[in-house]
Amino acid sequence: MDEVRILSVTGNLGYGFPEKSLLEGASRNPHMIGADNGSSDPGPYYLGSGQHLTKREQVRRDLGLSLAAARRLGVPYVIGTAGTAGGRPHLDGFLDILDEVSKRDGHRYRLATIQAELDKELVKKAVREGRVRPLGPLPELTEQMVDESARIVGQMGTGPFVNALEAGADVIIAGRACDTAIYASFAAYKGLDMGLAFHMAKIIECGAQCAIPLAANDCILGTLRRDHFELEPMNLDMRLTPTSVAAHMMYEQPDPHHFFEPEGMVDLERSHIVSLDPRRVKVTGSRLVSTGKPTIKLEGVKLRGYRTITIAGMTDPRLIRSVDEVEKRVRDGVARLVQGTLRPEDYELRFIYYGCDGVRPIRGAVAHPHEVGIVIEAIAATQQAANTVLSLARSSFLHGYFDGRKATAGNLAFPFSPSDFEGGPVYEFTIYHVMEVDDPDALFPVDIREVA
Repeated sequence: MDEVRILSVTGNLGYGFPEKSLLEGASRNPHMIGADNGSSDPGPYYLGSGQHLTKREQVRRDLGLSLAAARRLGVPYVIGTAGTAGGRPHLDGFLDILDEVSKRDGHRYRLATIQAELDKELVKKAVREGRVRPLGPLPELTEQMVDESARIVGQMGTGPFVNALEAGADVIIAGRACDTAIYASFAAYKGLDMGLAFHMAKIIECGAQCAIPLAANDCILGTLRRDHFELEPMNLDMRLTPTSVAAHMMYEQPDPHHFFEPEGMVDLERSHIVSLDPRRVKVTGSRLVSTGKPTIKLEGVKLRGYRTITIAGMTDPRLIRSVDEVEKRVRDGVARLVQGTLRPEDYELRFIYYGCDGVRPIRGAVAHPHEVGIVIEAIAATQQAANTVLSLARSSFLHGYFDGRKATAGNLAFPFSPSDFEGGPVYEFTIYHVMEVDDPDALFPVDIREVA
């Protein structure tokens, strides 16, 4: 094929999209329709718990509309990182929604499912053989860290998707996957330039987020040809500019000129973006450069404990100036009160001051904020222990002394009753590494079945 048209319906299936944008995209006769359905951006909780970020009703709506469009056109429908984190329970949960929608709407198709959850023994073998290295300033992976993990997924590249397409799949639902692989795989299947394909995929995997006005929850069409690709938002009220498209390469990227995929490095130093008209752009010059032995990214989490929080506000200027003093007294008081029941290492207590340093540490630069919001968080090995620590910290802060205090009333204003909220299990990323492999596709088996 000399031209491939790919419709991305939204940045995350479940975020929504205007139905008229989908209809506009379908009218362009795309060769493939797809969407991402997850990320590590929402944090480690979803990978550990098996829960989904987007709710069933949201996914059912988006899936129903976009799957129906793909089946009417008779083109492949591809979803990557199903269920937010792409592990086995996430994929199974997504397939349950797919089954409901397919029965409701009477769809028939060949379904490919691709698992991404990895066996711990496989990862430990790679650790012993020195084939695993950290991504960024992280500790080296150990077999104990692998054993402590609640779940480990590998981030698949284009290969498993291509295998599914070659098997004649009409619908492909994959576990954890590189965002680009969802779309670049169709270009690989049809034999087009992969440097351009990966660059285009990197942009459209976020839906119309590169458009003006920005909207991750809208549709965009990418048209890939032999020596360039074109982009056009399917919402006729949106437009693209060279600047808006180029700026998107700074999204989640430490280097806007290069990004890495299992297949190699995508080099954008020679990329050139021009306007074709007020709504469309054309991109040339992107290249894929081989980086040697294949690697896949590993993501794993462990259970850290259980969380309880409270949210409050304070307006007393003397208290605001004295939060460090009050916080220390609260910490010391809680430690004394739980002595004999909990050791200092058995719990964590955190104070976040919005208006002072809730997002970044600028408390000294804030001259006189008239009010400050506070979040107090307790994490412990059990929910009951976290509840106890939080309750003691909250009451101690509420009634705590500080220099210059005049009133005997409480220091904090609580917007909710009850004031304390159980946050449930807390997970943390302990595996964010890459693993060298001989055959990355072998880790992600493709299962084919007929849906009628």
